[in-house]
Amino acid sequence: MKPLNATVKKPSPDDVPRLIRELYAVVAQLESIFEGRHFTPDGHLVGSIGEALASHYYGVKLNKASTEGYDGLRDGIQVEVKATQVNRVPLSCCSEHLLVFRLLPTGAFEECFNGPGALAWSLVAQRKPTKNGQHQVSLSALRRLMTNQVREGQHLEPVQPLPEGTVRWLPCAP
Repeated sequence: MKPLNATVKKPSPDDVPRLIRELYAVVAQLESIFEGRHFTPDGHLVGSIGEALASHYYGVKLNKASTEGYDGLRDGIQVEVKATQVNRVPLSCCSEHLLVFRLLPTGAFEECFNGPGALAWSLVAQRKPTKNGQHQVSLSALRRLMTNQVREGQHLEPVQPLPEGTVRWLPCAP
């Protein structure tokens, strides 16, 4: 074990996939020690990881944390970022552009949706919101939108090579 005052190299955004793998390894160890207990990373942690991925890999300049409406800007476009480990994400408004990631224990991720927020919002706009004002939308519905309705040029191209094992659902032809 390193002493508390030991010099530690500051991680870079390129270390994120390794750090996510380590996080899931710790979760697995805790779950093996405390059988029947779940130590699932969720909430702000998963959301912040998604925003970090959008910033590093897609060039989204992030707003201050918890800014209402959108998480950051890319080329003047307001981008909302959602990340999950399950099969759905909550939407609370119609964003200009929506990026949806499913985090993978390998440190990679699945890009489930990357396109106009209005397309995703159309899936839930007629539904009654839950008590917290959010609408749940399935990743499978977002993937279908991505491959059938998002057109070439309506998505954000990565600005960095994506981690090995990352899955992208590409838009349909123009």
